[in-house]
Parts: sequence; structure tokens; C-alpha cells
Amino acid sequence: MSLLIESNLPGVKLLRRGKVRDVYEVTPTQLLMVATDRVSAFDVILGSGIPDKGRVLTQISLFWFDFLKDVVPNHVISANVDEFPESLQPFRDQLEGRSMFIHLAKMVDVECVARGYLSGSGWKEYQQVGTICGLPLPPGLREGDRLPAPIFTPATKAQTGHDENIPFEQVVTTVGAKLATQLRDLTLKIYDRAAAYAETRGIILADTKFEFGFVDGRLVVADEVLTPDSSRFWPRSTYKPGGPQPSYDKQYVRDYLETLDWNKQAPGPELPEEVVAKTREKYMEAYRVLTGKRL
Repeated sequence: MSLLIESNLPGVKLLRRGKVRDVYEVTPTQLLMVATDRVSAFDVILGSGIPDKGRVLTQISLFWFDFLKDVVPNHVISANVDEFPESLQPFRDQLEGRSMFIHLAKMVDVECVARGYLSGSGWKEYQQVGTICGLPLPPGLREGDRLPAPIFTPATKAQTGHDENIPFEQVVTTVGAKLATQLRDLTLKIYDRAAAYAETRGIILADTKFEFGFVDGRLVVADEVLTPDSSRFWPRSTYKPGGPQPSYDKQYVRDYLETLDWNKQAPGPELPEEVVAKTREKYMEAYRVLTGKRL
């Protein structure tokens, strides 16, 4: 097992550390994105990492980038360290399997969310007002129910705290009608393609979020795509609508944290070895089931 909590690349300009990813500037138009093993919950980075989590997230994203390349281009130049610039070669031990050399993209300031099932913040809104992002849904739906058809439910991109669901009309106001329509149609097209594939692997893709940007004037999907951190993957074998579903993500961590007397403010607590091991197992299983390969 490997654990990388924080990358350290002396001489390479660090642009930012996110909840999981460290991003470096390699050239004015090219970046390096390193997925660490940090884990966050309730928007707080925890005191323990999950070994190999960053490798899993990177390899799942690469799998989907390749799978979807005829649907949408992406920002990846290479994920093979041998093909990285000379300045990055001394850091191979930190980069192997968990990094991507990418184009700098001008990001669209909207989280593009597709939902095929009723869960999470969508379920909360539906319970209150019978809609998601202002879209009316049939009455009487249960938590976990499949929606009549997948829907586009955009959100703001929050730098801190939770993203906030917004109506499509607000996307139009933010980016213009043409791009808003393009984002909606592309998000649903990717979701449909990915959900159909996931079904063949015995997995339900309940919902997922994408980030898009422009590289040389071309719209691309960027950051991560269809990972357990950006999506809800449910095993088909245990699916039972009417409540929360088992999932291939860090829910095991959240469930443990809910048992603590913790105010959900930083600093985040450390995790017991058992919780770390079980969560790592979930991530590794997600990769194996989705791709048919072992990491």
C-alpha cells in the first residue's frame, strides 16, 4: 500500500492544494494534477488518508476519459510519467499512477450534474417542494427511486462549503443560452453512455457531476470524471429503493464520523485503522468492478 498525503515537487510552482488534488504549473498553458490520498468529509479534510485512493481516482478517470473520447474531448496530455517534461522526472515516485499532465483549461463556472435516481441534495429538495433545481417531479417518489428520465441539475462551484443547486435559467444567465444548452445536452449524453456501461458491470450510476472548460476554444471535460468522489455508484445486487443505498465511495467514513462527538469543523479527526482499511477496500473494489482490472 502507498500513502501520499501531500505532494512535494521542489522547483515546480504549486498553484493550489484542493481537498484531494495538488495542481502545479509546468508551463503557462500546461499543468500537472496529482491526486493525493487525502480524504474529506462534510467539507473538512480528515486527519487520516486512505492509501492508494489517489491512484484509484486517477485510474478511474483515465478509464472514463478513454471510454468517452468519441463523445467529448478531455484535457489530458499524458498520464505516462515517461512522457512528462524533464522537470518532473525526479518526482516519479510521487507521480506514478496518480498524476496527469494536462492542458490549462478556461473553466466554466458551473457544476454540471446529471441525476438518474433520487438521492442526496436532490432527495432533500424533492421532499420539501417536489422539485430538483426547480424541475417538477412526479409525486410519491421514494429515496433511491429511479427518475422517469435522467435530469440536468446544475450547481454553483463553491470554493468552500457545499455547492448550491441552481435552476437552468441561472446557468443561461451565467454563461449564455447557447453554452448552457450545450452543457446540459453533453452532461446528459455522457451520463447516458456511462450509465449504460455501468449497468453491464452490475452497477447503478445514480448521479454524477462534471466540470467543463475550454482548451484552444474547444469544450472539454476536465478535472476528474465518473469517480467514486464525483458520483454515486450503487451495486445493482443490493439496490432497494426506499432509503439510502450501499455505495462504492467514502460513505463508510461518513457513517463512522456520525458516531463521533465532532462538530464537523476543522481540524478533521483521524480515522481508526479499520475504517481506513474498509474505505480503501471500497475504492479498490470500485476500480475493479468498473474496469474489470485490478489496480
